[in-house]
Amino acid sequence: MEMRAFRHLLPIGVAQSRLLREARPIDRTERVPLEAAIGRVAARTLHAPRPIPAFPRATWDGYAFRSADVARASRTSPVRLSLVGEVFAEGQFGRRVKPGECVAIATGGRLPAGADAIEIFERVRRAGANIVVDRPVTAGSRIAKRGEDIALGAPVVGAEEVLTPAAIGGIAAIGRDRAEVYARPVVTIIPNGNELLAPGERWKDGGIYDCNNATLSAVIHATGGLPRSELPIADDPRAIERAIRSALRRSDLVLVTGGSSVGERDYLPQILPRVGRVLFRGIAVRPGKPTLAAVWNGKLVVAMPGHPTSCLSNAYWLLLPTLRRIARLPGPGWEEIRVKLAGSPDGPSPDLTTVVPLRLGAGLGYPTFHDSHAITSLAGVGAFVIVPPGGAPLRRGSTVSAHRLLPPLGPA
Repeated sequence: MEMRAFRHLLPIGVAQSRLLREARPIDRTERVPLEAAIGRVAARTLHAPRPIPAFPRATWDGYAFRSADVARASRTSPVRLSLVGEVFAEGQFGRRVKPGECVAIATGGRLPAGADAIEIFERVRRAGANIVVDRPVTAGSRIAKRGEDIALGAPVVGAEEVLTPAAIGGIAAIGRDRAEVYARPVVTIIPNGNELLAPGERWKDGGIYDCNNATLSAVIHATGGLPRSELPIADDPRAIERAIRSALRRSDLVLVTGGSSVGERDYLPQILPRVGRVLFRGIAVRPGKPTLAAVWNGKLVVAMPGHPTSCLSNAYWLLLPTLRRIARLPGPGWEEIRVKLAGSPDGPSPDLTTVVPLRLGAGLGYPTFHDSHAITSLAGVGAFVIVPPGGAPLRRGSTVSAHRLLPPLGPA
């Protein structure tokens, strides 16, 4: 069996920067219904074509009147106002409110001309065709002014803004039923290896069910992308190359799992230079050293390790920022935290950066890694620690800097 060693391993920071430098943010746009717009990235700034509210309106059910009429009201000297009409949310009072008058008004109703204050039903006493007010009510009370929520011409959402429920509500408030957003990046995943079986396929002796498709698809979904998973391809260099070239024509990013290491049937180190410009072959990291990348016509091809933990670990620290850049999402997908270790992970390597996965709980970080081939090494992981080559060993009870994965990849 022929083995081909890695000649030069790239530091992880350099690998990250090369991918980010070549990552091309998506430029396709689409219009989607508001109920499907959560988490999408706005493609342009949207300005309000009219003020919200479009007119002064009641924020509570109550009575509208002139504040000057009750300026001297008190419990010992209440003011009696004549009830002359009512206004529901969809209507308006037909004339100006005169001194000594009031109008019953529903929440959302247009403030009658002449009135400048509203008192809620519960704070007044009804007396036949009159109401009795026993305290002063200041001008503007219980009233939303014209344009108080959104001024005419004000930006409702900005270009590149990630749409939240409140932002979607703002779009609906100005009468739009759809949002113009950037399209979801299409990411094709190509697993390769004679031993691989697709989940759901009948098991056969010597077979291994591919789980990298599923884990990478979850990361892609969580990062606003659309994964396209292909069935496993046998160890045939021509078939693998054809699949990569085909995927590049219809995808924004191509991920290939397996076949990236130094074995006789690891063909990707020979294929990628024929497909595009190689960015790197091998990263000085564990787990995940056999990782390659190339770029063709502005599109990235990343060859990921076949071992499940190596693949998913690299997806977190290497692919996640790149996926977010392509999807126009802000930040790398994690935040920096300080965490106290509940265990002592394996010691650092003298030559390789070590990625230590952590399960978070009760204010502690529990190291989970036990082998790169075992997907359970990342079960429940919500953060990871980057230990540089030759760094000091991590000890139980020590407090370290870690990257906490943001939801939905990490805990809320």
